[in-house]
Amino acid sequence: MWYGVFLWALVSSLFFHVPAGLLALFTLRHHKYGRFMSVSILLMGIVGPITAGVLTSAAIAGVYRAAGKQMIPFEALTLGTGQTFCVVVVSFLRILATL
Repeated sequence: MWYGVFLWALVSSLFFHVPAGLLALFTLRHHKYGRFMSVSILLMGIVGPITAGVLTSAAIAGVYRAAGKQMIPFEALTLGTGQTFCVVVVSFLRILATL
């Protein structure tokens, strides 16, 4: 149960972070240190869901198991992409707060 939610969170996170990393690589390719920012963006797209995504997916699966409910694949998709959406929203709000 947790594996389905985790996979959707990982795939949806890569869906957001890969284009952002490629855009950063393209626009900062001549900068001395800026080109390494694209690598950090890509790493966050992978490392973030692996660390925090596993924990939150396990927590969601634990709630479902304790309630005695089965999770259909569409619920796993919704919960996994919802995790990524929350991360993206918090990331944008944090950047705007520093301006």
